[in-house]
Amino acid sequence: MHRLAIPVLLTFLTFPVLTASPLPEPQGQPSTKASTGGSPIVIPAGTTVSLALTSPIRANSAKAGDSIYAETAFPVAVNNHMAIPTGTYVQGQIDALTRPGRFSPHAELRMHFTKIIFANGYTVEVPGTATANAGAESALQSAAAPEAALTPGDDVIPAVGTAYVLVSSRSDILLDNGSQLEMVLQLPLRLSSDEVAAAVRQSIPAPLGQFKSATQCRPIPGSPGTPDTVIPGTPGTSGTPPTMIPGAPGMPDTIIPGTPATPGTPDTILPGSPSRPYLPCPGPPIVSSNTKALNYNETFQIGAPVQVYGKPLAAGSYQVRWKGLAPLTQVEIHQNGNQVESVQARVVLLSKKSPSDIPGTSTNPDGSLSLRSLRFAGQSFALYFDHDGE
Repeated sequence: MHRLAIPVLLTFLTFPVLTASPLPEPQGQPSTKASTGGSPIVIPAGTTVSLALTSPIRANSAKAGDSIYAETAFPVAVNNHMAIPTGTYVQGQIDALTRPGRFSPHAELRMHFTKIIFANGYTVEVPGTATANAGAESALQSAAAPEAALTPGDDVIPAVGTAYVLVSSRSDILLDNGSQLEMVLQLPLRLSSDEVAAAVRQSIPAPLGQFKSATQCRPIPGSPGTPDTVIPGTPGTSGTPPTMIPGAPGMPDTIIPGTPATPGTPDTILPGSPSRPYLPCPGPPIVSSNTKALNYNETFQIGAPVQVYGKPLAAGSYQVRWKGLAPLTQVEIHQNGNQVESVQARVVLLSKKSPSDIPGTSTNPDGSLSLRSLRFAGQSFALYFDHDGE
């Protein structure tokens, strides 16, 4: 467990303080086509986008670094305006892959997404890390905190996905054409409203059931086998006894030897072919929830009062507990073994492990502090508390 420290914010203290910077423009680079007007569309962080794979992920050849291709299976709307229509293409890359084994019929794929292509050719490049987010939150500097720890926003991966798959180890595919998964926007995504409107006019939703399975497995029919073939042997002979001819008086008997018995030959057996059972193909891969989600328990310390969704936390030492790395989770905040708050938080995946424990805060209009995020030393994830939905 780690300890996070937020020092007391007093004007007469000598600790240097990094003040909150204005919220930067959300990332997402438009295509070379210029926007002619209209307010941009900003899809908020935490939005999930339903995708369907358009290219399979094969069991034997898939590896980290491979590209993945999908299209949106359900539209995304923001403030009653279309933002991403159905059928928009999405490109990504596999980051890590765990294949099913003999004792575990589950596979896990972690990925990030790099490009969104609309029906009119409007292309949004998603950067590898959220450089545009630097300064979106403030981190109060402690005497031991390194200077590099004061700008933690640039380690957030903008768009990620994790697929847990129930699949046989005999299957030739881990994810088939049409497999459903979710892209999670971990940072706001800015889109040109004019380009999106043009894409909506050109978008034609694909018909249901358009995806054809990519498996190459073919069932092996069974056979009843053939019986053994028996070639009868030859029977033996019993032979004949000796023949005795009595001799004349004073003469010996004459003995004519008989024929000896001969053994027969055994049957010759030619083995038949054994029966062969019908071998069906493994069932299709099924995207499922994580059945082995870990329980997380981390510790942090604050030196000044902060708020979490308006709920006050006094200075002191706390523990945060939650389960799994799902995009949205319920976090319990404990102090001295007693639960003091239970709030929702976003679990945000990072592009690198945090070098230290870093709490992120923002200053409210009345001068109070709100806890915005928690990073943990050596971990490649963080907790984000979205107070205003940004």
